[in-house]
Amino acid sequence: MPASTVVPTPSAPTGTRRTSRFTLKDLVLIVVLGVVFGFLYWALVQAWTGLSILLGPAGDLAQHVLLGGWLLVAPIAVAIVRTRFAGVIAEVIASVIEVVFLGSAVGPMLLVAAAIQGVGSELPFALRRYTSFGWGSYALSGLLGAGFVFVFSAFRSGWYGQDLFFLRLAIQLASGVILGGLLAKVIVDALAKTGVVDNFAIGRALHAQARG
Repeated sequence: MPASTVVPTPSAPTGTRRTSRFTLKDLVLIVVLGVVFGFLYWALVQAWTGLSILLGPAGDLAQHVLLGGWLLVAPIAVAIVRTRFAGVIAEVIASVIEVVFLGSAVGPMLLVAAAIQGVGSELPFALRRYTSFGWGSYALSGLLGAGFVFVFSAFRSGWYGQDLFFLRLAIQLASGVILGGLLAKVIVDALAKTGVVDNFAIGRALHAQARG
């Protein structure tokens, strides 16, 4: 693989640069994250089943309560690698693990939903050229990821026109912000503190901030 091309970002502080191409270690990390979260997402499906039973007549809303959990890998991958499409690729890999290896009942359509979630989750970071990773960016990531896939799911499931439509939407957006956005920020910060991501773009950015 050719060496990555480094593109300075004019609005970024000194030392915070992102690459326009993936390095081999970036790709390996994205695949690892996708596989790990593919198994975690499958476990989340089991939690969804249990919550549906507990909620009784309102069990159908369980999917919206937990939806944000299926958005986690995108902002985490983006925050560490800081290269375009990292979040989308990580989400799709996770969905492949769910469908091919774990036999998700959703089937191949899950890959489409994952790509949509990835686009929505990555968009806030992309619009700021992968230089803004504060709480607001993560919250917006979860909001858009949940919102984008809700539009897709609503068409497939016939939610438009239902009495519960806006309740479904509100619950899913809240879940996206909390589980798919803010929780991702907590996880990324925890990883950064351990030093295990120092050799990636996030580590270089944090070191540059410390020097500045």
